[in-house]
Amino acid sequence: MPDTEVPFRILPALTDLNRDFWTAGARGELRFLRCNACGYYNHPPTAICPMCHSKDLAPHTVSGKATLHTFTVNYQPWMPGPELPYVIAIVELPEQEGLRLTTNIVNCPIEDVAIGMPMRVTFEHHTDGDDEIYIPLFEPDRSGS
Repeated sequence: MPDTEVPFRILPALTDLNRDFWTAGARGELRFLRCNACGYYNHPPTAICPMCHSKDLAPHTVSGKATLHTFTVNYQPWMPGPELPYVIAIVELPEQEGLRLTTNIVNCPIEDVAIGMPMRVTFEHHTDGDDEIYIPLFEPDRSGS
């Protein structure tokens, strides 16, 4: 999608902890910090594993598949941004129970959105100064896998 068609969004400040999450979309990848000691995916990212307290965390690519856990439809124009109405959702990734991400559902009529539907990641590209940011959004996964 060309930048001229991308809706306004408040973009994240990139840090050493979150940079890979927000930029891996350039490669079509969804990446989360994962503890190398116990394997726990750590999102939102912190400098220490909440399970085993190891500081040995590194970005790992996940499948990009998800299940729609819950959603709401926004009809309120809070600020300039995505065209109304739009879906705000929480998706759960299969790599770990409870590994969830707040996102928007795109490329799906609102009336077709349903809890439990299979989803897949897609990315919305933004340029913020020198930073290239890729917002992970989700769309229906019609691949059947």
